[in-house]
Amino acid sequence: MTVAIQYNLEPGAKQRRVPAKRQQATQQEVSKMNPISRLLRFAGWPVACGVLVAVAALQFLQLRDIRATLEELAAGAGPGMGAAAAPDIYQAIAGASASVVSISATRVNVEAIERAGIDRVDLYLGEQESLGSGVIIDARGFILTNLHVVDTLFDAFDATVTLSSGQRTPATVIAWDESHDLAVLHVNMDGLTPIALGDESGLAVGNLVFSIGYPHNIGQSVSRGIVSSLSRGDDFAVSMIQTDAAINPGSSGGALIDGEGRLVGVNSSILSESGHFEGIGFATPARLAVDAAQELIEEAIATNSGYLGVLTGEALTAQSSEIFFGVDHIRGMLVESVDEGGAAARVGILPGDVITAINDTTVVDDESIVMEVREKKPGDVVRVQVYREGRTLEFATALGFGQAIVFDP
Repeated sequence: MTVAIQYNLEPGAKQRRVPAKRQQATQQEVSKMNPISRLLRFAGWPVACGVLVAVAALQFLQLRDIRATLEELAAGAGPGMGAAAAPDIYQAIAGASASVVSISATRVNVEAIERAGIDRVDLYLGEQESLGSGVIIDARGFILTNLHVVDTLFDAFDATVTLSSGQRTPATVIAWDESHDLAVLHVNMDGLTPIALGDESGLAVGNLVFSIGYPHNIGQSVSRGIVSSLSRGDDFAVSMIQTDAAINPGSSGGALIDGEGRLVGVNSSILSESGHFEGIGFATPARLAVDAAQELIEEAIATNSGYLGVLTGEALTAQSSEIFFGVDHIRGMLVESVDEGGAAARVGILPGDVITAINDTTVVDDESIVMEVREKKPGDVVRVQVYREGRTLEFATALGFGQAIVFDP
């Protein structure tokens, strides 16, 4: 009888003998399993690859959906916004930024009160700089801001506007509305870019918005957020916009724009325990603010006389003409000073010029200038004729505003 012996090759293991019959049965079992093993061997890889392809396809579809959602958010799309395609947000912000200005105002307020007698009290006044922002709403030089940006004691307004280009000019506060915390300024400048006006009635909670202003005097800054809440009045019109776009000190009066660069609100206030932005900001709806501003502008024009912005001395005589110019025939009013940022300065009238005529009226004294200008309104254009260095020059001058007038709503 033949006996087969199998050795265990594991180290340290004891050798054992396996009967031939058992070895034969084991070989037969292995032989029977070979077809199944071969099937798994050849079919397993295609199945695994198919699973991997399916997983990759699902991930691709998910990424596509996420990208589409992000594009909708970037476009500010939402109920009622009608955004068919994502606009170029960078161009929209750049266009709107040109219409947002920095406002520096000097506040005059009571710092201390001292009783100097039984029937006398002394007030000690102090000046404080106020920084804010504004929005150009009219190419004629009208700028909308918050009243609290320029408000001061005794209405002693003193404001300067800086454009996004860096140009600076004095500004005149021509009217304000305390109930809506709005004020309108006027500057005598050409080439101004009014902001495009949006429709806040189409806003919905979650719409993407941008706040543009001059926070903390660091220059123009843009922050992004969403519409957090909308307050509506009895007529269902939007009465206040809440946003988490940052509105910091100095951003008041700035622009809240949609994804297409259109004005939907005027930044007005924040809700904060620390005094700094904590994610809750408010803006006055654009239509409400601009409509109120347009009414103020129309009333200011109707109530004010035109303002040339020059200070003149006495009328020239033969003797004074000889002294100043070496000839005795120059007649008119000698310009002693020109208001910085005024209507006259805007067109290039200089100290030392002699105003000889306004429109068709020959200037013989200061009263003839005053009467000719007072009959005109801010924005009216007059022809100012001046004598300068042996030449006669004529300037077409759009009159500006003088003293501010208060309009109660």
